[in-house]
Amino acid sequence: MDLPAEASADAARSDPVPRRGLAGLSPDSAAALELVQLTKLMELTAGRAEVRIGIIDGPVALEHPELARASFRAVQSRDASCQQPGSSPCAHGTFIAGLLGARRDGAAPGLCPGCSVILRPLFLEGTDAAVPSAHAEELCQALSELLAERVDVINLSLAVRFASPSDQRALELLLNTAAQRGVLVVAAAGNQGSPSASLLSRHPWVLPVAACDLQGRPLSLSNLGASVGQRGLLAPGSRINSLGGSGQIVAASGTSVAAPFVTGTIALLRSLAPRAAPAGLRWALAHPPQGSRKRTIVPPLLNAWSAYLLINSKPSR
Repeated sequence: MDLPAEASADAARSDPVPRRGLAGLSPDSAAALELVQLTKLMELTAGRAEVRIGIIDGPVALEHPELARASFRAVQSRDASCQQPGSSPCAHGTFIAGLLGARRDGAAPGLCPGCSVILRPLFLEGTDAAVPSAHAEELCQALSELLAERVDVINLSLAVRFASPSDQRALELLLNTAAQRGVLVVAAAGNQGSPSASLLSRHPWVLPVAACDLQGRPLSLSNLGASVGQRGLLAPGSRINSLGGSGQIVAASGTSVAAPFVTGTIALLRSLAPRAAPAGLRWALAHPPQGSRKRTIVPPLLNAWSAYLLINSKPSR
């Protein structure tokens, strides 16, 4: 994710409610919601508090005026707030949190502000790496803590590095546990423009997300590949507005930006269809309106409304 790209002034916001129009969004952000048919879904619900979204990322500027503050909490014994608002980890964590939990009618999409968001900060504010990444051992600990919180879906807008064979096996086992418990895991495919699969995207339970432009075309920086094409989705990742660590609005691009569109869709679908099985949600997301598709390295475009219609037209899977 590229931060920051631009900024604009803040404004007072109302309590979270289903969006009535897109007047508060930038043209690009509004077009992104329309591209993946999220607007109609957002008109039905702002999310339910019983639905828990887990975010493993940087710390979050919880005092940002556009955050639905009451919806956020950290895992036990951890502080999720930013100590250095100008740091890259704070900027990244706040941006992702804003995409999912910002107040409706603001400059960020605010996909599911009525949901409960459980924060598990991982990136340290003393490090300002351009690409947010985590050791596999650190990621395993974070995943274990979120699974203990009984979250419904986990957003991973990050890369995994320095994984020993034992760490890789531990990560695989934790993702297996997530699958057994029905916890959906959404992971950014990566921004290296590479056809190779990451540790995360290779796991059959993970939903890898590639980034596209506002015409639905994959961005050149987005990783693709067999596992992404077979099990993943395309989602908007080009100049999307969200929240900055110092109280501003910023725009960014990349697969870190795209992943929360899928995570937010899952949370909204879970809010509207609480009895739907997690496997049924995955199945609905993987079946675009055009029906069956050839397996390629490019995944289908997310279609939130189509998934909602499929869930309501077929028995729980």
